[in-house]
Amino acid sequence: MTERAKDAAFPDGQGLSEDQVARYLRRHPGFLAENPELLDSLLPPQRRHGDGVVDLQSFMIEKLRRENERLRKRHADLLAASRANMTSQMRVHSGILALLEAKSFENLIQAVTTDLAVLLDVDVVSLCVESADGPLSQTTVSGVRMLEAGEVDRLLGAGHDFVLYPKAPGGRAIYGAGAGLVLSQALLRLRANSHVPTGLLALGSRYEGRFDPGQGAEHLAFLARTLEHCIRTWLGLSAG
Repeated sequence: MTERAKDAAFPDGQGLSEDQVARYLRRHPGFLAENPELLDSLLPPQRRHGDGVVDLQSFMIEKLRRENERLRKRHADLLAASRANMTSQMRVHSGILALLEAKSFENLIQAVTTDLAVLLDVDVVSLCVESADGPLSQTTVSGVRMLEAGEVDRLLGAGHDFVLYPKAPGGRAIYGAGAGLVLSQALLRLRANSHVPTGLLALGSRYEGRFDPGQGAEHLAFLARTLEHCIRTWLGLSAG
């Protein structure tokens, strides 16, 4: 019988003498390293100096130091995420105020395509509408780009109101001449009402990772809903 098989034959916590435990640990010097959770239930000896003395206290202190460092890093990550979320919220609120302050439909489109880029700290903002018959398609407004029917579903996926791309070059159909600036983007569906063609609000950034699926997009979704409300107001549309 091998040494490990003999060790396995010991009943758990029954009939084991201190000498047997000591012999087992000597034969398996890596046991505590492989089972560090056992250190939490051990009483460490006083720190002593001398040949052959294993300092479990320093081992446990090092374990606690690593755990403390892990918790400190996690706290720093959470704090950074919280600050970034607060900054994003403040920017979106400023953008919403700019939309609500528009004096005409044309002024609203200008606020979307010009002011939002500055207020949201992105490089390009584009407002797109799918080609179809309806009030919006019959209105000629500078700054609104036309997309093929069904293009919004293709970009976002049917039933999705937004999608965030951390690493995706911008398409000319969406951003026009500004497409070369876009390396990260957020695309938000616009549905003013059932009689208006589906629209798209596109936010593009020159920095990869500016928009990431892991970040909350609730603020951006609220921005899109506000823009839908403004479009209905200026075009005299119902919410249905």
